This record gives sequence, C-alpha cells and structure tokens, in this order.
Amino acid sequence: MAGETASERAALKQDVFNYVIVGAGSAGCVLAARLTEDPSVSVLLLEAGGEDDADEIKIPAAFPALFKTKWDWNYETTPQKHMDDRRAFWPRMKALGGCSSMNAMIYIRGNRADYDGWRDEHGAQGWGYEDVLPYFVRAERNSRLAGPYHGTDGPLHVEDRRYTHELTDAWIAASVTAGIKPTEDFNGAEQEGAGRYQVTCHNGRRWSTADAYLRPALGRPNLTVRTGALTTEVLLRGTRAVGVRYRQSGAERTAHASVEVLLAGGAINSPQLLMLSGIGPAEHLRDMGVEVAVNLPGVGENLQDHPVSLMLWHTRDTTDLKDLAAPVRRLAQWRIVGRGPLASNIAEGGAFFASRDGLAAPDLQLHMLPAGFLDNGLREMPSMMFTVGVTLVSVASRGRLRLASADPTWRPEIDPRYLDDPADLDALVAGCRRSLDIAGEPAIAKHIDRRHLPSGRNGLSDGELANHVRAWTQTTFHPVGTCAMGEREDAVVDSQLRVRGVDGLRVVDASVMPTVVRGNTNAPTIMIAEKAADLILGKPALR
Repeated sequence: MAGETASERAALKQDVFNYVIVGAGSAGCVLAARLTEDPSVSVLLLEAGGEDDADEIKIPAAFPALFKTKWDWNYETTPQKHMDDRRAFWPRMKALGGCSSMNAMIYIRGNRADYDGWRDEHGAQGWGYEDVLPYFVRAERNSRLAGPYHGTDGPLHVEDRRYTHELTDAWIAASVTAGIKPTEDFNGAEQEGAGRYQVTCHNGRRWSTADAYLRPALGRPNLTVRTGALTTEVLLRGTRAVGVRYRQSGAERTAHASVEVLLAGGAINSPQLLMLSGIGPAEHLRDMGVEVAVNLPGVGENLQDHPVSLMLWHTRDTTDLKDLAAPVRRLAQWRIVGRGPLASNIAEGGAFFASRDGLAAPDLQLHMLPAGFLDNGLREMPSMMFTVGVTLVSVASRGRLRLASADPTWRPEIDPRYLDDPADLDALVAGCRRSLDIAGEPAIAKHIDRRHLPSGRNGLSDGELANHVRAWTQTTFHPVGTCAMGEREDAVVDSQLRVRGVDGLRVVDASVMPTVVRGNTNAPTIMIAEKAADLILGKPALR
C-alpha cells in the first residue's frame, strides 16, 4: 500500500477495525459471531450482496427459484470437453448467509477418511477427524441425535425434515432391498447406508448461518456489517495485509485491519480477490496486467467439485412435489405450522456406497428427489417424475480458476475439468448402474411408469451409460480447493489458514479444503470457520 494518497491515509485512520472479514457467507457469519464474543475485538464484515429477506430463501423447497436472479452470482464454467463441450451453470448466493441461504440444506459432514487425508496426505496438521469433530459438535443443535457425534446446544439447528414424500421412503426401502444397509445417521460412526437426510432447518424453515450466527451478534457494538460492498483489493504494505478496498453505493471506500484481513468469499471469490490483489501465479497476473506482490502459484489451482449425473423416471399412482406444492393453501400451511411440501428440501433422501470393492470409504452419494429435476431445476418437466442424482464424492479430476480480467466486476474463468480423469467417469457409470438396479426393486418399481433418462432400451451398456453421464452431468454446487491448505509446495495457506508469503491475511472458507469431502460441503465449511475462530484468537483447540 506504499504511495497511498493523503485522503486514503485519512480514511484508514477513520475506518479501523481489528479484523476485516470479506464475505458474509457460510464461513464469514461464523467468524463475525465468534470473534466478537470478545468485546475487546472489533470486526467489520463486508458482503457484496444484500439482506437475506426474500421469501424464497426461507421456504426450503423454493431454493431453485433463487438461481439466475439478483441473489445469484450466476457463474458459468468454460466448455467442458469431457461433457460434450457443455458449459455448466454454477449458482452461488449473493446475500447474507451466502450459499447457506441458497443450498438444499442437507447436513452432511463428510467421511473420517477425508479429514485424516487432509492431515496425512497434505500436511494439514490439526485437521484430522478427531481434531475437527469437536467443532462440528460445538456448532450443532440437533433435534434428534446427541453425543458423542452430535451437539444439542449449538447455534446451527439441524432437524429431521418436517415433510417427506412417499416416493422418498419407497426409494430408500428399494435401496435397502438392493443391498445398501439402512441408516438413520450419515454423520455418526459410519457414513455408508441409505436413509433420509437431516437438514439445516428450524421448524420447517431454512436456518442459514445468517440466522444461526450473525443475527444474534448484530446488537454487539464491536460488530459492523456493510452490505452491497464489493471488495476489490486486499491492501498490502510490503507483504503485510493492512486492509481492503471496496465499492459501496457507487463510491470507492477503504477499511483498515489492525490485526488481520480474513477472506471468506468461497472457492471462487477468495482466489479471485487474491489474484486481483497481486497474490497468485506471477505469469498469469502479468498477463492480466496485475502487478505481482507475492508469487503464489497454487492460487486458483486444485479446483474440485462434485459432479452429479441425473436419472429420471415418470411415475404412476402417486404425486410429486411439483404437484403437491402448487396450491396456495400449501404456502399458508408452511407459514403457519412449517409443514407440508414447501418444507421439503427437494433432495429428501440418499445413500453413500462404494463404486467398487477395495475402497477405504464411499465414493458415491445418491440424492433422491421426488420431482423432475433437470438443468439445476430450471427446466419445466412435462409430467410427474422422480429424480436420482448420482454424485461422485471422491473426485480424481482437478481444475483451476483464473482471472478473465483485472476488472473485479468480471466473472473469473472457471474450469473444473469434469471427468478429466477417466476414473471419475467409471465411478459415475457404476453409480448409474446401481441406481438402475434400485429402480427395479418392488418398493419403488410399483410407482414407475417408464424411464425418462437415461433414454433408450432396457439393459443399457456401460458405453451407453457413459454417454448419458457426459450429456447429463452438472454441478452439485460444491466447489472447493482453490486456496488449499497444508504443507505441500502447492498449498496456498498453512494449517493455521495463513496465506503463504503474506502477513496478516488468512482464508477461511471452502477454498482451503485440500480435497473435497465425501458429501455436501456446507457443514464442513461452518466447521472450518468455527475452528478458524479459535486459531485466530489463539485459543486452545477443542478436544
């Protein structure tokens, strides 16, 4: 920040906080709440979006209605050569609560092997399963499950969904008769099994991190929250972060951090902001016309996401969520008692299992939706259906994120390189095959009129299923890894989440995951922020 103007120096003196947090999403809200529990600590929380006041945010079944609206960053990938050169739409929430205000609310932590792998394979000391479990427990307020794996008095409400369609339970029963053991807890001693998902809801309403963490903290005099504030640069004095520059209400503003700047923008926005600030792969930054402050080649690398291949069946002698949720009386039912089809999170049930023998942990997750769901739920379906999303949760392919311009309002170039490793395609084909077997079991088969996707004859070959995967795979909304932590040469942050080569700067969000967890990523992101708050304040780790 050498060479700042006199007006900039004056602004810094007037707008000084101990910590500046960029992004009021799943991690940022947690950080703001936990850090300001100490009244001597001052925090500024900046959010590019607005208040989380849309009805569609609170209604669990309405989350796809937020896609491609003012609430959505509305990202898109580059053409994916292993998916028929299609571009994938990546929705990301632009409001308080971040993606916890837009996701399907499924509460999944991942597998023990994920966190032990972070520690053992990537050198992320202090992030093994036994290290992170206490932070999951601290965060959680579970309505049914308790210790040793679950918390009952944390800020994050987790409950059994207050509505479940009959097709979901029929599909779960079929999964069990097809050989997958039943489970009532995907987050306990074992992950493998089939059952209903628990959700981050409270009395049938979405419970985001804005609800759980931020709102209870808003009355604290040591917390300042500014919405509509797009952070455009981390300000550096030499190699120390001293604040940020941001745009709000048409004006450019500056905020100073006397202790640390904390980036919590997620796997897209955090690496983008680092690169805009001159922290990243030097050659790429020079190509973009960005002055290099710190050459950090790993920024934007290691991009991972869970690809999901969609399978759909037309139904008979039943309903689906679209049919049930349409009448106005359903809205009244949800508003008054928090029940009915609008309390569904759409992806109501699922399963975890291994695609082949010999794997140490499940690599596939199924999401069962008692409705037709294509094109991220944006496509109108012609009849009543149900959908099974075959999701690869142990991903071999690696992509990357790069700037498309030095202008911070430009969307970055996102290339997840879906199916780049052939092992990913093989596993998804195996998952589709297993799903076809489940669909043949009597409990669900009695509700099936005909298969919609994959199209074609019965007895599809592996090659035909592979073509289906290439044509009908999309995101599960779980990008991670672009600011990976650990001790390897390509790590962006260390095990304390401090950005390498820069003092006073940390990244605290899903981008620090060295590998994507086996399951939905919101609960792990909240855990990361819970643990990071203790690291930042120098508190002893929970045991």
